[in-house]
Amino acid sequence: MRFCFPSRPTRALVAVLTVILCRSAHGQEAETQNAETKEAQAAKGLPPRATPADYQAHAQAGAVTVAAEFTGHTVTTPEKLLSSEDYVAVEVGLFGQPGAHLKLSVEDFSLRINGKKAPVSAQPFAAVFRSLKDPDLEPTASETKSKTNLSTGNSQEGNLPPPPVHIPVEVQRAMNQRVQKASLPEGDRVLPDAGLIFFPYRGKDSGIHSIELIYDGPAGKTTLVLQP
Repeated sequence: MRFCFPSRPTRALVAVLTVILCRSAHGQEAETQNAETKEAQAAKGLPPRATPADYQAHAQAGAVTVAAEFTGHTVTTPEKLLSSEDYVAVEVGLFGQPGAHLKLSVEDFSLRINGKKAPVSAQPFAAVFRSLKDPDLEPTASETKSKTNLSTGNSQEGNLPPPPVHIPVEVQRAMNQRVQKASLPEGDRVLPDAGLIFFPYRGKDSGIHSIELIYDGPAGKTTLVLQP
């Protein structure tokens, strides 16, 4: 049996091929735009929420509204959640009239934990790098127990600390960059703007019963009562 194919494509065939090619190109273009949008958002850092009311608390400091939410030892970045045993984080958003500017600095913020008389001063984001952890890279309790038993030759659960997790240099560098991008930017900024601020605290989140974020900067002074 012989099959005969037209020497020239018909108009219908050309139309079908054109539609298929256009759809394929459109799909690839959409995927590229989505990837570029995600990269652009990540490069900009942590965006401010829609309104101050979208945070745990907000208060006025002159013409500026300071909003904040306590995240504990969890470090929230646009890409993923990290953690730090040595620091707690507060997500801060600052809002003003359209086009308003404000000089931002982490030095304008302090945190009073459990009603202590002396509040804790905010620290630069780089101070958090040494204690950063990725929960996805941490072993589970059962994995830790299994590895400990194998290393000691003991089939019973012991009191030995879990073995340290060795994070590759390139992974640690990526984590540091995520935290840097998510941190509160400093200098003269157009409002609204937002970011993370870090405070030293090695205790467990469950041991925190009261939190007050204190802002004392160019806009004025105010105190926000946050939720542990």
